[in-house]
Amino acid sequence: MTSEMDMKAFFALHRDLVREGPGVPEDVAWAASLADVHADARIADVACGPGGDIAALLNAAPQGHVTALDKTVHYVEAARENWRDDPRVTVLRADMAAIANSYDLVWCAGAVYFMGVEAALGAWRKSLGKGGVIAFSEACWFTDTPSDRPRALWARDYPAMTDTAGITAQIAAAGYEVLGQRRLNDAAWEAYFTPLDTRIAALRSGAEVALTQVLDAAEEEAACWRAHREEYGYLLSVVRPV
Repeated sequence: MTSEMDMKAFFALHRDLVREGPGVPEDVAWAASLADVHADARIADVACGPGGDIAALLNAAPQGHVTALDKTVHYVEAARENWRDDPRVTVLRADMAAIANSYDLVWCAGAVYFMGVEAALGAWRKSLGKGGVIAFSEACWFTDTPSDRPRALWARDYPAMTDTAGITAQIAAAGYEVLGQRRLNDAAWEAYFTPLDTRIAALRSGAEVALTQVLDAAEEEAACWRAHREEYGYLLSVVRPV
């Protein structure tokens, strides 16, 4: 169980970061084009973190509305602060397993693993309007023989991680078809890791034990991906109910 001290250290590192995972606006634009998102679309940004994708989602639907939700208070507060003056955005503190209302696009960047692909797609089906689409990115092996270092990292963080075929099978099992899939590129990863590098360096001096452990883990995560980026990453899938 994560202690209060561990969580304090975690948020000391992650507070004020623009993103809580890999991604760039081009990912949203690509998914929106496949989903045929119209200018006044209703969009849910599920597990939105501090709201790093909201601007790109609004760019895809400039006359639409984005309902961004997360259950972590720090992220909800950050997203609300950034978007409080835009009537096109509503930020809610809510559980990703229980989203409500009806949407043309449900977007989820890197958080489906909390529920699992089948469970998430099953839970969100009821919130899709006619012709509605879900786009999500999921950690994915790109090789059958990953090196020991990334294998150890993901055995700790996400032991259920599978490959492209495995994700595609889970999508089909949930009763969805794939409109398109692509890997997140290096720029998407660096959009997360580069600011994180700067934050780690700023916090190193005088860091207490709990914070040092968090900094070490984050530094290893970035170093491992940079050394083994051909072996794993995130797969962005755009899907709709069959």
